[in-house]
Amino acid sequence: MDRTAGRAGPWVGWLAFLALALSGCAGTSPPRDAGPASAEEPAFPDPARARPRGGTFVNVDNLRHYAPGLSKEQLYALLGPPHFSEGMWGVREWNYLFNFRSARGQEPFQCQFMVIFDREGIAQQAHWKPQSCSAVLDPPAAPRPRPEAAAALPAQPLRLSADALFGFDSATVTAGGRARIERLLQQVREASQVQDILVVGYADRLGDAAHNLKLSQRRAEAVRQVLIEGGVAPAAIRAEGRGSTQPLADCAKVKARAALIACLAPDRRVEISASADRRG
Repeated sequence: MDRTAGRAGPWVGWLAFLALALSGCAGTSPPRDAGPASAEEPAFPDPARARPRGGTFVNVDNLRHYAPGLSKEQLYALLGPPHFSEGMWGVREWNYLFNFRSARGQEPFQCQFMVIFDREGIAQQAHWKPQSCSAVLDPPAAPRPRPEAAAALPAQPLRLSADALFGFDSATVTAGGRARIERLLQQVREASQVQDILVVGYADRLGDAAHNLKLSQRRAEAVRQVLIEGGVAPAAIRAEGRGSTQPLADCAKVKARAALIACLAPDRRVEISASADRRG
């Protein structure tokens, strides 16, 4: 292999840069007025004159590094040569025609970008056409965190034994009963963010039906209150008492009273369930 050819690669960029500088001296683009850079609305060149034709796609991260104070050499390293035959010396502006895509697969849109330099070739101003193109420099929006799905209650109600929550014929939650409710608290609190929570008290068939209905209501309200104290929104939770209307135990053959009370224990309960989706 020719060793001279092998060493030529690093000089290619400098040769291109030198060609750009010489093009300014050759007069391919007449120099702008050498006075102070104007803050008036600039006159952009005709996009049809861009070389390469149609402009180029630009690395937006490089473009974000532009700032007043860059030299022409630094701007060249960031964005490449200007697209309208401007040279290096004796010119006060460089013009680019850039292509962007708003999303993958979308048709590209074009923007003209002008940089105005002072006498020493230091960038002072930048302009866009149309002005809305300046938005391409905005930092990308941070992805929105995906909302965590609230924990729905199980399809089957959460059943708590009334015997484990209350004393005999009482609607006051015992210390042990409160601990049992609090073990479910986080699950119910999360579900209450999107659902109506229903607390239902039930009684067995022993004793006076009217009394049992009232007792089951007071027990449901007592459990509801513990949940509210634990952080469940009051508006998200309701309490009902249904007495002995929906028994679970089959104790028809049990005759002895003590055995019957034990057999009917599943009927003495408080159930917690999701009754409706409030998002609907």
